[in-house]
Amino acid sequence: MGGVLTIGVDVGGTKTAAGVVDEGGRVLETRGLPTPSRDTAGTEAAIVALVSDLRERYVVEAVGIGAAGYIDAARSTVLFAPNLAWRDEPLQQAVEAGVGIPVVVENDANAAAWGEYRFGAGVGFDEQLMVTVGTGIGGGIVYGGALVRGGFGIAGEFGHVRVVPNGHVCGCGNHGCWEQYASGSALVRYVREVAATHSPQAAEILDVAGGDPEAISGLMITAAAEAGDRLCVEAFNEIGRWLGEGIADLASFFDPALVVVGGGVSEAGDLLLDPTREAFRRQLTGRGHRPELEIKRAALGNKAGMTGAADLARHR
Repeated sequence: MGGVLTIGVDVGGTKTAAGVVDEGGRVLETRGLPTPSRDTAGTEAAIVALVSDLRERYVVEAVGIGAAGYIDAARSTVLFAPNLAWRDEPLQQAVEAGVGIPVVVENDANAAAWGEYRFGAGVGFDEQLMVTVGTGIGGGIVYGGALVRGGFGIAGEFGHVRVVPNGHVCGCGNHGCWEQYASGSALVRYVREVAATHSPQAAEILDVAGGDPEAISGLMITAAAEAGDRLCVEAFNEIGRWLGEGIADLASFFDPALVVVGGGVSEAGDLLLDPTREAFRRQLTGRGHRPELEIKRAALGNKAGMTGAADLARHR
């Protein structure tokens, strides 16, 4: 497909990526730059530079920006971004001034949910949720074939539902949020805590990390789990349990036909999804007497947010 081209921008805490996307969801070309996350003007300049670079080779109609944060109902202002310097930042206005074409701003998980609904694992499901599992947890809601944003634009912040009173402190300032138990950060914390005791269980992963528990990373844990390391498999079982139980609660709220699991941790595939599905079935209210939703891994990978943002800009 060809037709109208738009640019999708995915602003992360460490990297900003932009891509030209056609009407069929095909990404024609991408560019990326480091995100100067503590520098508001610098981040906006990086977005403008990426868009300007791509526009030298493509005629594009609009730009969609997916950013990790609370976006206002008008899809123009970043109200709060925990991993970026934006506070009540008029991002749409700033980028439009730099690129000269229309700009739409959206929460990154919402953009990813829309991308999967339109072109990925969610095609054919008009009632679905997306749960993005990365450093934290994000969420997106598609109902009746439309993105549900809420009265103030910030619906779908599943990761900040409190599941443990007085639990682990969260980056949002509260304690016991879901993302503190079912995310990449939780995965790493679980293994590091065991490794810090120098338990024989942790011998293999400690060897990979040069003997330093604090050097253990999510990528190391995933590789070790894929090779059969018991501690690392156990860590995936633990966060999968939390994830599945949380999805069972979401099913009580929303009754979706599908939950798409995306984000960096989902790249572990069945290491994460098998315990997630098992815990979901065990925790689901009315199990055995109601239709059971599907839990599927996202299909678009790290291009879901870019693709969704571009499509939202096209249909602005």
